[in-house]
Amino acid sequence: MSPPPLFDRALRRKRLDRAAAGFEAAAFLQRRAAEDAADRLASIMRQFPLSVDLSARTGAFAEALSASDARGRVGTLIEADFSYAMLRGRGGVRIALDEEALPFAPESLDLAVSLLSLQWANDLVGALIQIRQALKPDGLFLGALLGGQTLTELRQSLLQAESEILGGAGPRVSPFADAFDGAALLQRAGFALPVSDVDRITVRYDHPLKLMADLRAMGETNALIDRPGPLRRDVIARMSEIYADRFASPDGRIPATFEIVTLTGWAPHESQQKPLRPGSAKMRLADALGAVEGRLERE
Repeated sequence: MSPPPLFDRALRRKRLDRAAAGFEAAAFLQRRAAEDAADRLASIMRQFPLSVDLSARTGAFAEALSASDARGRVGTLIEADFSYAMLRGRGGVRIALDEEALPFAPESLDLAVSLLSLQWANDLVGALIQIRQALKPDGLFLGALLGGQTLTELRQSLLQAESEILGGAGPRVSPFADAFDGAALLQRAGFALPVSDVDRITVRYDHPLKLMADLRAMGETNALIDRPGPLRRDVIARMSEIYADRFASPDGRIPATFEIVTLTGWAPHESQQKPLRPGSAKMRLADALGAVEGRLERE
């Protein structure tokens, strides 16, 4: 049974459509995730004849790929996005799709990439299962999604401001996946050799309103189904004061944390390495390390 929906997907698409015209000006996170994905592909010595970028936006991954050592390893790249407005005006193979309802035939793709989009899936494990089913055996999935520490400063400041002024606070910043759950999510979706790691980025702004403007330009504003009404001006003003008081650096600029959780998994294939069965090791770890077994004491 699918979990109850958390996000308003129609609103999510509308916000991406609206952000399309000015997305490039605030696409620094997308470019960073794309460059990282291209670098990871460059270290994998194999060919990917048919690939899809499930969150192409304005083409950051295709751009990063063409400038990387992996450019000759990816054949046809399908650029897809939840918002067709993001894809307009570009050549190549482009389609609008929903990552929660993929149109690809089973075992048809060699590589699937999704960058900073899956955190908006109502059923993240279900979306990952669909991606895995669309991959050929031993096909690769490269994903990046925003992790739990993203916008922690903004979240804390809004919570305090609304509590002070309104006597309570609603969810203003979307919940994000815990970085520690990445490999477990891939395993639940049936991927082999799952790997998860975290890149934490601090971006500095002159004012919290400039951060909020960037979030609108990215199409990353609140799309929760159970979201409160628009922010009041007095709440925004108090939030800005709290943000500066609690987090500003000596030069007055305020930090915004973004946590990118990168996921790497392979569609299962008989040629892949398998973990040893518990108890099947021929040698004790202590013997291999030349260590003396004992207890670890804490003071």
